[in-house]
Amino acid sequence: MDYFPIFVMLLLIKNEIMAEENTARYSEEGLYSKSVRAGKRTYFFDVRSTRGGDYYLTITESKKRFSDDGKFFFEKHKVFLYKEDFDKFNENLADAIDYIRKNSPVAENAVPAAADSGVSFEDLGK
Repeated sequence: MDYFPIFVMLLLIKNEIMAEENTARYSEEGLYSKSVRAGKRTYFFDVRSTRGGDYYLTITESKKRFSDDGKFFFEKHKVFLYKEDFDKFNENLADAIDYIRKNSPVAENAVPAAADSGVSFEDLGK
């Protein structure tokens, strides 16, 4: 029997567990949290602190899913955003939203300018 595939799988699992433990260590202290419900999705904006005292933002998209046996689970996708990237991220996000507002081919799908979430990335960099 070839044990190499089993060894590789165990090594990958070990690395994934270690990465989760490291992430947990660096994201222990939650300083601010806000959630936005958007249809079947929920977005979480969490400000956390590293061991060194630097703040960063995690944006999590959470969707309720159902497995084949009918049980539900939450599928999550995270983005980690650090202070040095706030300005570039904010500028490009605003540009992308502006593009959609101006160029959306279907009027019903256009995002109205008044639909501001109230989340300002500029304030996070201060």
